[in-house]
Amino acid sequence: MTDQTYTTMESHPDILEMRERHARAERAATTQQGQAVEALALITGLYLAASPWIAGFNGFSTLAVNNLITGLAYAFMLGGFGHAYERTHSKAWAAALLGIWTVFSPWVVAGNVDTTRTVVNNIIVGVVGLLLALATSAAARETDRSGRGHPARTGR
Repeated sequence: MTDQTYTTMESHPDILEMRERHARAERAATTQQGQAVEALALITGLYLAASPWIAGFNGFSTLAVNNLITGLAYAFMLGGFGHAYERTHSKAWAAALLGIWTVFSPWVVAGNVDTTRTVVNNIIVGVVGLLLALATSAAARETDRSGRGHPARTGR
């Protein structure tokens, strides 16, 4: 085992790799696709939070509270997509689970809340949320894959 000594922190391979990943992430976050996904995810989350009052089922308090909390969580998870592009992979998968939860929540939450209005609203918003989260995950994965990788993992 060889012991390498680096004269300065700036020349350390891990610092160089982190800078390179950050530069790639910044370039990816400034693309039109990255900005569009972030904007649509933010709008989707805010709509989900406000949907009980927009679609008119705020009388079902359990589903209204569920949609409010789930929508705000979704918006917070994917709303910062452009600012933390390279760290968005795990958040995107959590947001995908929120999209799936949104689809099934009219049948799961307490009370008789599975009306046509609630089901249609939640299925459409849940599927859109799921697709946006998967697009975010795919974009974050591409940023990870386009890197050179860590020297210990790539054999360099």
